[in-house]
This record gives sequence, structure tokens and C-alpha cells, in this order.
Amino acid sequence: MVNEVMAKILIIDDDQHVPVALQAALTKAGHEVAIATVAEQGLALAEEQEFDVVLADLHWKVAGTTRLEPKGLDLVAQLRSSKPQIPVILITAIPATETTIEASKLGAYDYLAKPKPTNQKEFEELLEAVRAAAAARVIESEPAQGKEASTGREPMLGKSRAMQNVFIEIGRVAAKPATVLIRGETGTGKELAARALHEHSERKEQPLVIVNCVAIPDSLLESELFGHERGAFTGATAQRVGRFEQANHGTIFLDEIGDMSVNTQAKLLRVLQEKTIERVGGKETFPVDVRVIAATHRDLEKAVEEKAFRRDLYYRLNDAVICLPPLRERTEDIPELVSFFIRQHATELGAIGSTIDPDALQLLVHQPWPGNIRELRNVVRKALLGAHGHRIDLAIIRKVLDETRMVRPVAETQVQLDSIADEPLAVYISELLDAAERGEREHIAATVTEWAEREIYEQAIRLAGGDQTKAARWLGISRPTIREKLTRYHLRPVTESVSKEQPL
Repeated sequence: MVNEVMAKILIIDDDQHVPVALQAALTKAGHEVAIATVAEQGLALAEEQEFDVVLADLHWKVAGTTRLEPKGLDLVAQLRSSKPQIPVILITAIPATETTIEASKLGAYDYLAKPKPTNQKEFEELLEAVRAAAAARVIESEPAQGKEASTGREPMLGKSRAMQNVFIEIGRVAAKPATVLIRGETGTGKELAARALHEHSERKEQPLVIVNCVAIPDSLLESELFGHERGAFTGATAQRVGRFEQANHGTIFLDEIGDMSVNTQAKLLRVLQEKTIERVGGKETFPVDVRVIAATHRDLEKAVEEKAFRRDLYYRLNDAVICLPPLRERTEDIPELVSFFIRQHATELGAIGSTIDPDALQLLVHQPWPGNIRELRNVVRKALLGAHGHRIDLAIIRKVLDETRMVRPVAETQVQLDSIADEPLAVYISELLDAAERGEREHIAATVTEWAEREIYEQAIRLAGGDQTKAARWLGISRPTIREKLTRYHLRPVTESVSKEQPL
């Protein structure tokens, strides 16, 4: 069961009996409940007061007749228009597929059978839906930041429909003992979503351990995850407890799991299935109780087809999936994010009270942001550093954007969006070094070198159409070398095409 969130709930229903029974059950569970038996009265209450969840009846009696009409759909539409942050749960005594689909399209949080007074199971189902909806509302209004809140991490922000849907999904699955896969481009906030899932789960008082799979060389990742015994390999001078043991009874977040080698994937799958670990160089197994949250910006389906990602692990991770939208699909959230980043960095830069001109803000809103929120934060910080006084004007934003090569002709912008998956190298290195300073990352030089190598070989072999000879010539290396690199980084196996070029 989720950590209880005491919610303020509004029931809008013209029935004379069910709302009272619902009010009694919800009040007993610790919630505050108001009832409106007229639709207009309910809408007015929702406008006047702050509610966490709304329960609305779907079918309403037409005055003077026995006919029913789905007035609840109109209620959903109006509530989502005026108060988009409030989860609306529709309840009905007459379920139908068509209305379920329509309710979902309009943005209803859930669609449930109206509980019968004698059916305890239906009441429990509704109470669980309210708990999940209330948790989602808390995530949106008071984003979980974990123990590092004081380090300047940004919370999950956003009033856009795309982000509201994310908050709802987090609220749905946070309390469930399911493995969660978070998907999204680099810089969209996958770690923040993982923190929110942990903070709103039963395990919130236990450790949250974060492992960036791409930031640790593959030769060290197995030891990092599962630990090692003394003498297990050269340099293993003492026993080491791995991240899974550190996360026991808590949560482990495996960031960029799509970059994990197939060999390590097999060992991770065994841990997920058997709930035990074995240290490198050891023979003893240890039970672990760990919830796994994984994240990736890569196309795992394609990786499965190319044998770069295990199909069985892919299915194991897919218990629940949360997809984070890129910033270009939620541009209405940019003003709020910019305002937060200004406040976040103003103290450290001695620029308290800084503001941004409206035209400068509009320029930021209309950028493509291939690096997403991470890139936006970097631009705002650079603008604060270069601003005259405490005012960020259009000129300084243009200058910063020009320096980061983000202001592009419209025709070129789409090409960039189609081809760029990762943030600029300078931003990536900056993020890694910041993490190292906080004690969260190690082996930065090896990480950057490996990342750069992977990108070079992946792009070269793609542009060469799979021709290893041609790609090797471009890179100035031998064919055996490129073959070894493609194997090492688990890039697509390619069949060498017949080339008229001279062998290297």
C-alpha cells in the first residue's frame, strides 16, 4: 500500500445514496470529502476550493424522465479545462467501451464501476484509485527531490498536459511492486522521475541507489553492481559490497540501461528472477530485496532485434513504462522552468532578484532544445553569468545560444532534431564533472572516452551504409580495428559490402 496521502475529495453525483456511502468510506480512510448533487454546484466548488481528486458520476438523470445522459463526460472536459492538475475519476453503473475510450481521450484519470453498497471489493478498488490519484497530485504540486534537495537539483515541474500525464502514471505505479522502465531522450528528467517513484513508494525510508550504466566502463560495471571478493581480479585488494547490496530493501535506479553489455544483462536478469546476487570472484549467493527502476534514451526494440539487448530482460523490465516527453513537446512549461533555474542559480552566482525580459523568454520558448531540460538549465546559468546587472535581456540570450550553436535556420533545425540524440559533448562533460564533485560519479575520463568512441563508430558505420572498409578509411584505422570496436560496443552487426576501394 502506498504511503497514505490524506486527500481533499469532491464527489459530484446526483444519486441520493451512493455519494453518502462513498463519503463514509473515504472519510474512514482519513480523507476530507465534499458532495455536490448538482453538476453546476460541483463545478463551482472545484473553482472555489482546492481539491486533490474529483469523483464524478458518468450518467445523470434527465429531469422529468427515466432517461440517462453521460453528463460526466462534459464534467471531465470542463474540469480539465479549468483545473487540469486535478485527477478526475469517473464512476458509472453502466460501463461501456465507447465511453471508456471517450473518457480517456478527455483526460479522465480513471474509469471505474460505481461501487454497490454491499460490495466491499468494489469499494476497495475505488479507494486504491483515489490513493493513486492523490499521490499523483502530490507529485505534481510538491515534487519529490529526495535527500539531495539542498544541492540545487531541479524538481519535476510542468503544467502541460504531457507532464500531467507523467505525474498520473507515476502516481499509478509508485505504490506497486513493479519494475519500471523510464523512457525518454537524454536530459528529459529520467532520474527525477525515478526519485519521485521511490519517494512515493513503501520503500521511501530505505536507500535509493543510482547507477549510471554508461558512466562506468563495462569492465567495472559488474563489480560495481554486484560487488567483488578480495583477489577476484587484478587490483581487487579488498572485498567490495555492490550497489544491489547497498540498495537492499530500497530501490536501485539503473540509468541508461540500454548501454549495458549483453554479458552484464544476463547477470542482471538472473538477479531479477532469483532475487539473489553473487559477488564477482565469489561462490556464495546473497538474497536481496530491491525494486528496480531502469531508464534509457535508446530504442530498446531495435536493440533487441539487433541482438544488442536481451529480449527476456526487455520483457522483465517492461512491467510498467513511463515515457517522458522531450522539451519541444511541452514548450508551455519553459517559462516555469526558466524561472526556477534563475532562482536556483541566482544565489550561487550572486544574482539574487534576477529577471528575464519577455522577448528573451520567447526566444528560449522557440528553440528546439535537443538536449532538453538539461540544456535549458545550462543556457540559463550561462545567461546569468553574462548578464549585466540582474536582468537577462534578449542580447545575452542570443549570445549564449549562438555560443552553444542552438540558433539555427528553420530548415536546418529539423535535420538537427532528427539526428541528435545526446546533448553537446561540453554539456555532457560538465554534467559528469558536477556529479563527480558531488561524489556520485567516478572514472570520468574513461566514461567520456568510451562515450565518444561509441558515437564515432556508430555514426561512421551508419553513414557508410554498413561498409566497414569505407568507415575505417574515413576514421584512419584498420578494418580489424573497426570490427573489434563494433563488437565491443555492441553496434549493429554489418555485412561488409564489396568495395572497389583498396584494402587498408
